[in-house]
Amino acid sequence: MPLRRCLAPFDYGHPLDHLVHALKYRGQLAVGRVLGTLLGERAAALGLQADVDVVLPVPLHPARHGSRGFNQSAEIGHWVARRLGRPLDPRLALRSRDTRPQVGLAVGDRRTNLAGAFAASPAVRGLRIALVDDVTTTGRTLQALGEALLEAGAGSVDGWCVARADRRVAAAPDLRPVAEPA
Repeated sequence: MPLRRCLAPFDYGHPLDHLVHALKYRGQLAVGRVLGTLLGERAAALGLQADVDVVLPVPLHPARHGSRGFNQSAEIGHWVARRLGRPLDPRLALRSRDTRPQVGLAVGDRRTNLAGAFAASPAVRGLRIALVDDVTTTGRTLQALGEALLEAGAGSVDGWCVARADRRVAAAPDLRPVAEPA
Protein backbone atom coordinates (compact mmCIF):
# COMPACT_ATOMS: atom_id res chain seq x y z
CA MET A 1 0.00 0.00 0.00
CA PRO A 2 2.24 2.85 -1.17
CA LEU A 3 -0.21 5.72 -0.74
CA ARG A 4 -1.53 6.72 2.66
CA ARG A 5 -4.31 8.76 1.05
CA CYS A 6 -5.25 10.26 -2.29
CA LEU A 7 -6.79 13.66 -3.01
CA ALA A 8 -8.31 14.34 -6.43
CA PRO A 9 -11.03 16.87 -5.61
CA PHE A 10 -12.28 17.72 -9.08
CA ASP A 11 -13.61 15.79 -12.04
CA TYR A 12 -11.58 16.07 -15.21
CA GLY A 13 -14.20 17.86 -17.26
CA HIS A 14 -15.00 21.36 -18.38
CA PRO A 15 -13.32 23.72 -17.55
CA LEU A 16 -10.48 21.82 -15.84
CA ASP A 17 -9.70 19.70 -18.89
CA HIS A 18 -9.14 22.85 -20.93
CA LEU A 19 -6.94 24.35 -18.23
CA VAL A 20 -4.81 21.20 -17.94
CA HIS A 21 -4.38 21.08 -21.73
CA ALA A 22 -3.46 24.77 -21.82
CA LEU A 23 -0.73 24.13 -19.27
CA LYS A 24 0.53 20.76 -20.42
CA TYR A 25 0.35 21.02 -24.20
CA ARG A 26 0.33 24.75 -24.94
CA GLY A 27 2.84 25.86 -22.31
CA GLN A 28 0.56 28.41 -20.66
CA LEU A 29 2.47 28.32 -17.38
CA ALA A 30 0.21 30.82 -15.62
CA VAL A 31 -2.45 28.10 -15.58
CA GLY A 32 -0.20 26.19 -13.16
CA ARG A 33 -0.93 28.90 -10.60
CA VAL A 34 -4.69 28.46 -11.02
CA LEU A 35 -4.56 24.67 -10.77
CA GLY A 36 -2.04 24.69 -7.91
CA THR A 37 -4.06 27.21 -5.96
CA LEU A 38 -7.24 25.14 -6.40
CA LEU A 39 -5.50 21.98 -5.21
CA GLY A 40 -3.71 23.78 -2.39
CA GLU A 41 -6.93 25.37 -1.16
CA ARG A 42 -8.69 22.00 -1.06
CA ALA A 43 -5.77 20.33 0.75
CA ALA A 44 -5.69 23.21 3.26
CA ALA A 45 -9.44 23.03 3.85
CA LEU A 46 -8.98 19.35 4.75
CA GLY A 47 -5.95 20.10 6.94
CA LEU A 48 -3.73 17.73 4.96
CA GLN A 49 -0.63 19.89 5.33
CA ALA A 50 -0.51 19.13 9.07
CA ASP A 51 1.30 15.85 8.48
CA VAL A 52 3.23 16.60 5.28
CA ASP A 53 6.87 17.68 5.33
CA VAL A 54 7.49 18.27 1.64
CA VAL A 55 5.69 18.53 -1.71
CA LEU A 56 7.15 16.49 -4.57
CA PRO A 57 5.94 16.97 -8.15
CA VAL A 58 5.72 13.78 -10.21
CA PRO A 59 8.93 13.87 -12.24
CA LEU A 60 9.15 13.75 -16.01
CA HIS A 61 11.88 11.79 -17.76
CA PRO A 62 14.65 14.21 -18.86
CA ALA A 63 13.83 13.57 -22.53
CA ARG A 64 10.18 14.54 -22.05
CA HIS A 65 11.11 17.47 -19.85
CA GLY A 66 13.52 18.65 -22.53
CA SER A 67 10.97 18.43 -25.32
CA ARG A 68 8.20 20.09 -23.28
CA GLY A 69 10.49 22.62 -21.62
CA PHE A 70 8.83 22.35 -18.20
CA ASN A 71 7.16 19.89 -15.85
CA GLN A 72 3.44 20.64 -15.48
CA SER A 73 3.37 18.87 -12.11
CA ALA A 74 6.14 21.15 -10.84
CA GLU A 75 4.24 24.20 -12.05
CA ILE A 76 1.19 23.06 -10.07
CA GLY A 77 3.25 21.83 -7.12
CA HIS A 78 4.97 25.20 -6.69
CA TRP A 79 1.65 26.85 -5.90
CA VAL A 80 0.42 23.98 -3.73
CA ALA A 81 3.59 24.16 -1.64
CA ARG A 82 3.37 27.94 -1.42
CA ARG A 83 -0.27 27.83 -0.29
CA LEU A 84 0.47 25.19 2.35
CA GLY A 85 3.73 26.67 3.59
CA ARG A 86 5.67 23.52 2.76
CA PRO A 87 8.86 23.20 0.70
CA LEU A 88 8.77 21.92 -2.87
CA ASP A 89 11.66 19.59 -3.63
CA PRO A 90 11.70 18.06 -7.11
CA ARG A 91 15.18 16.58 -6.45
CA LEU A 92 13.80 13.85 -4.17
CA ALA A 93 12.91 11.55 -7.08
CA LEU A 94 13.49 11.13 -10.77
CA ARG A 95 11.94 9.24 -13.63
CA SER A 96 14.80 6.92 -14.49
CA ARG A 97 13.11 5.23 -17.43
CA ASP A 98 11.37 6.93 -20.32
CA THR A 99 7.83 5.53 -20.37
CA ARG A 100 5.03 5.79 -22.86
CA PRO A 101 2.34 8.31 -21.89
CA GLN A 102 -0.31 6.63 -19.71
CA VAL A 103 -3.12 8.23 -21.74
CA GLY A 104 -4.83 5.59 -23.84
CA LEU A 105 -3.18 2.59 -22.17
CA ALA A 106 -5.35 -0.21 -20.80
CA VAL A 107 -5.47 -0.50 -17.02
CA GLY A 108 -3.18 -3.56 -16.97
CA ASP A 109 -0.67 -1.95 -19.33
CA ARG A 110 -0.35 1.10 -17.09
CA ARG A 111 1.32 -0.89 -14.30
CA THR A 112 3.72 -2.62 -16.70
CA ASN A 113 4.56 0.69 -18.36
CA LEU A 114 5.67 2.19 -15.03
CA ALA A 115 7.56 -0.78 -13.57
CA GLY A 116 10.95 0.48 -12.43
CA ALA A 117 10.31 3.93 -13.88
CA PHE A 118 11.14 5.93 -10.72
CA ALA A 119 14.12 6.24 -8.41
CA ALA A 120 14.14 8.06 -5.08
CA SER A 121 16.90 9.91 -3.29
CA PRO A 122 18.11 8.66 0.11
CA ALA A 123 17.16 12.15 1.33
CA VAL A 124 13.51 10.99 1.52
CA ARG A 125 14.25 8.90 4.63
CA GLY A 126 11.58 9.63 7.22
CA LEU A 127 9.88 12.38 5.22
CA ARG A 128 6.10 12.63 4.91
CA ILE A 129 5.68 13.41 1.21
CA ALA A 130 2.76 14.76 -0.82
CA LEU A 131 3.10 13.85 -4.50
CA VAL A 132 1.49 16.36 -6.85
CA ASP A 133 0.26 15.65 -10.36
CA ASP A 134 -2.25 17.18 -12.74
CA VAL A 135 -4.67 14.31 -13.43
CA THR A 136 -5.06 10.72 -12.27
CA THR A 137 -7.09 7.95 -13.87
CA THR A 138 -6.14 4.68 -12.19
CA GLY A 139 -3.49 6.03 -9.81
CA ARG A 140 -0.74 3.81 -11.24
CA THR A 141 1.76 6.66 -11.64
CA LEU A 142 1.26 7.76 -8.04
CA GLN A 143 1.54 4.16 -6.86
CA ALA A 144 4.76 3.46 -8.76
CA LEU A 145 6.40 6.62 -7.47
CA GLY A 146 5.07 6.01 -3.97
CA GLU A 147 6.59 2.52 -3.96
CA ALA A 148 10.01 3.90 -4.94
CA LEU A 149 9.81 6.55 -2.20
CA LEU A 150 8.81 4.07 0.50
CA GLU A 151 11.54 1.64 -0.57
CA ALA A 152 14.02 4.52 -0.12
CA GLY A 153 12.71 5.09 3.42
CA ALA A 154 10.03 7.79 3.12
CA GLY A 155 7.83 7.94 6.22
CA SER A 156 4.58 8.22 4.26
CA VAL A 157 3.34 9.20 0.82
CA ASP A 158 0.13 10.96 -0.20
CA GLY A 159 -1.00 11.44 -3.81
CA TRP A 160 -2.61 14.79 -4.65
CA CYS A 161 -3.96 15.49 -8.14
CA VAL A 162 -6.08 18.35 -9.36
CA ALA A 163 -8.57 16.02 -11.02
CA ARG A 164 -9.63 12.44 -11.49
CA ALA A 165 -10.08 11.61 -15.18
CA ASP A 166 -12.89 9.08 -15.03
CA ARG A 167 -14.39 7.88 -11.79
CA ARG A 168 -15.91 4.91 -13.64
CA VAL A 169 -12.44 3.49 -14.35
CA ALA A 170 -11.31 1.08 -11.67
CA ALA A 171 -8.80 2.79 -9.45
CA ALA A 172 -5.80 1.01 -8.05
CA PRO A 173 -6.98 -1.01 -5.06
CA ASP A 174 -5.21 1.03 -2.41
CA LEU A 175 -6.29 4.52 -3.48
CA ARG A 176 -8.18 5.81 -0.49
CA PRO A 177 -9.80 9.15 -1.29
CA VAL A 178 -9.90 11.84 1.37
CA ALA A 179 -12.58 13.93 -0.33
CA GLU A 180 -15.19 13.65 -3.00
CA PRO A 181 -15.13 15.90 -6.09
CA ALA A 182 -16.39 19.46 -5.90
